[in-house]
Amino acid sequence: MFLELINFITQFDTKFNVLNYLNIRALLAMLSALFIGLILGRIFIKRLRQCHISQVIRTDGPKSHLIKAGTPTMGGVLILFAFIVSILIWGDWSNIYLWIIIVTSIIFGAIGFTDDYLKIKHKSSNGLSSSIKFLTQSLSAIVISTWIIFISQKTTQPQLLIPFFNDIILPLSIFDVLILSFFVIVGSSNAVNLTDGLDGLAIMSVILISGALAIFAYFSGNYNFSNYLNMPYIPGINELFIICAALIGSSLGFLWFNTYPAEIFMGDIGSLSLGAILAVIAIMIRQEILLFIMGGVFVAETLSVIIQVSYYKRYKKRIFLMTPLHHHFEKQNISEPKIIVRFWIVTLVLVLIGLSSIKIH
Repeated sequence: MFLELINFITQFDTKFNVLNYLNIRALLAMLSALFIGLILGRIFIKRLRQCHISQVIRTDGPKSHLIKAGTPTMGGVLILFAFIVSILIWGDWSNIYLWIIIVTSIIFGAIGFTDDYLKIKHKSSNGLSSSIKFLTQSLSAIVISTWIIFISQKTTQPQLLIPFFNDIILPLSIFDVLILSFFVIVGSSNAVNLTDGLDGLAIMSVILISGALAIFAYFSGNYNFSNYLNMPYIPGINELFIICAALIGSSLGFLWFNTYPAEIFMGDIGSLSLGAILAVIAIMIRQEILLFIMGGVFVAETLSVIIQVSYYKRYKKRIFLMTPLHHHFEKQNISEPKIIVRFWIVTLVLVLIGLSSIKIH
């Protein structure tokens, strides 16, 4: 929004042209989102308390979580508001990738909002039925994937990049890309949702992964860098650098209030939308496999649930004390802060491994 104003002012004083630089806009987007979250956070939490919009705690979960009953939820509204406002201010409205991210945020945010609303209304940990939630996520993922495919056809050939191996590129058909994108979006959205069970656990992982994706977007959108690093050059994709920066800022603003002991939870409106945003960014920069690697904590949390359910149905026995995985460690009497920090460390290591693929590739 400010780009037009900046370009107009630059006609009178060229010094303002510095605000056009990608790095400057990214920094301003991050700071804007952060301060919006910090400024509105306390007001938003107070309002949620007044409206009795609080988290419903699972009765079959760790007993230590019972003290969290009454903690305001739906903090994802704060994250998405700060995120969208920031990228609308500092982003380039003529860039199609910006609008894909905004639409993704709104659609998956709406699914999460409905789920949260039903939980609060019925005072139950069960919101939307799993079938309806999966159906709405699936339809949304198909629409967004089709949109991305339509845009990508104009710039690059459909292909799957294999990290760490610059001579292995798998050509894909349009149908292959659609299926892959579908599973990445739906899988990532649900994976972040499952991980969001401890204070600050999911949001810090989102911050770390967003930082790595920002670097890949920056290089992929720069012809010289992409050519030197043997990465696919995608015109206009470097606008995602600003979007990732805004996502980091809004997430940090939320983490200020979500850190242990949490004053607010993000709810499904936050986790479902954040997972989808990360997935869409990874798809657009052709780093689906790297998202799988860097989001190893999300993957582990999801696999623990799948393995537990499948094994129990077949043998009527449990492998884990409780799922998702972080609850298994809680059942072993490991303190919540220790689990959170250790999962952060694992994510950081996986992100660094992912970033190392830039030079190796």
